[in-house]
Amino acid sequence: QVQLVESGGGLVQPGGSLRLSCAASVSGRTFNSYIMGWFRQAPGKEREFVAQMKLSSGSTYYAGSVKGRFTISRDNTENTVYLQMNSLRVEDTAVYYCAAKIYETTSYNYWGQGTQVTVSS
Repeated sequence: QVQLVESGGGLVQPGGSLRLSCAASVSGRTFNSYIMGWFRQAPGKEREFVAQMKLSSGSTYYAGSVKGRFTISRDNTENTVYLQMNSLRVEDTAVYYCAAKIYETTSYNYWGQGTQVTVSS
C-alpha cells in the first residue's frame, strides 16, 4: 500500500520554475520497489503522462512536451519524489498528480490528490 501527498504547486509567470514534491507513505514493500510517475490534467483535457522514474534503477522517461525542461528526481531517505519544472509555459497549467506502481507493464494504481500549477502573467 502507498499513500501519496503532493505539494509545491502555485502561480508562476511564464519562463519561471517550480518544484513539486510527492511524499510517499509505504507499507509492505520498500519505497525503492516502486515506479513513480507524474501526470497532469488541464481543464477540459484528459490526464496526460509527464514523467516517470523506476526507483530501483533510477531510469527516467519523459513526455516529449516536457523533455529538457522538467526533471524527475528522488530522495530515498525521505521517500519523496520531486518534479523540477523550468521554463514553464502557459500550456503547462494543470493539476499535477503523483502516482505509483510496482510493475512496468501495469497501470498506475496509487494516486495522490493533485496540486494546482498555474502559469500566467
